[in-house]
Amino acid sequence: MREPRLTLITRPGCHLCEDAKAALDRVVAVTGDRWTEWDVSNDVELEREYGDRLPVVLLDGKEHGYWRVEEDRLLRDLTTPQL
Repeated sequence: MREPRLTLITRPGCHLCEDAKAALDRVVAVTGDRWTEWDVSNDVELEREYGDRLPVVLLDGKEHGYWRVEEDRLLRDLTTPQL
């Protein structure tokens, strides 16, 4: 099984992170993709890079958005063939 295309960077107690998890669950229910979660509280480098704008969504390892999941945009980007 290949690695998930989506990564959600979070921290415990973050209400926007909980909203983002629910949004990603809705997106992957449509696309069949999977997502993984990285917690910045376990990683100093992640905290330094992303800590002030959590949650952050990565698509294929690149930042796709932060604070709120743009579900329509994410669905489009997940289903558009890559060149």
